[in-house]
Amino acid sequence: MKKAYHISIAKPGQNQTNEDCAIAQESLIAVSDGAGGGGVYADLWSAYLLNNLPQTPITSFSELNKWTEHIWEPFYVGCEEKAKIAGGMVLKKFYDEGSFATLAVVWKTNNLCRWISYGDSVIFHYNKEDDNLEHSFTKLVDFNNLPYLINCKDEPSEQGFGCGEFQINKNSIVFCATDSLSHYVLMMYELSHTERFQMELDEAQQTVSKNSLLISVASQNNIDFYNDVISKLINCRNHQYNFQKHIGALLRKNFIALDDFSYSIFEPLQ
Repeated sequence: MKKAYHISIAKPGQNQTNEDCAIAQESLIAVSDGAGGGGVYADLWSAYLLNNLPQTPITSFSELNKWTEHIWEPFYVGCEEKAKIAGGMVLKKFYDEGSFATLAVVWKTNNLCRWISYGDSVIFHYNKEDDNLEHSFTKLVDFNNLPYLINCKDEPSEQGFGCGEFQINKNSIVFCATDSLSHYVLMMYELSHTERFQMELDEAQQTVSKNSLLISVASQNNIDFYNDVISKLINCRNHQYNFQKHIGALLRKNFIALDDFSYSIFEPLQ
């Protein structure tokens, strides 16, 4: 039986390249969101990062830096050749800007999950027994900020790096997701626990943004976080068509922003 699952879909109905990537192995899950707003070959860079992850956890920024130093050159050389063939603006853009992506990775050993994040892809640990959600992000309003991104030609910034660990048990559900799906998950959890998160929700709603509109719409609904959010992600984990239908329904309700959507999840023990 598989121990982990991953799903990644392009922006529904847009006929565009999916710049996200997701992987799932028995003891490792990861997502990367290739950022197409700058640079080129974002889809290739996100996939390259995930395909070159170490099997042992990265536990510090210096280790992340050493890892990127070790892997960047073959990607750069290969894409430089592609850019030379494309010529003109593509080559100039590659030289000037490179390729950009976020990164979120979890390594699982026994009852411990170690994680790293860079940018606004998020790692989540939900405990069904006590209805508690831990995550790797800062706060809801920060999804409005431009994310830190790993570049294929520049050293990463320590400010963009996060790491930590989750103690897990038989009630744990651990997954990681790219930004729009992560915003939805965190938003829905906070809306289902307004007594704890009203200040954070108010702060996020006061910004004039697509995300504040999503919060306003979703706040009009009664939310059962486990059944409405977590259970549906679990049930979609090995059915891409079902995930596409689920995302389509969330888009129609204006609960989630249009984007590429990706997540990787460890098989729940229960």
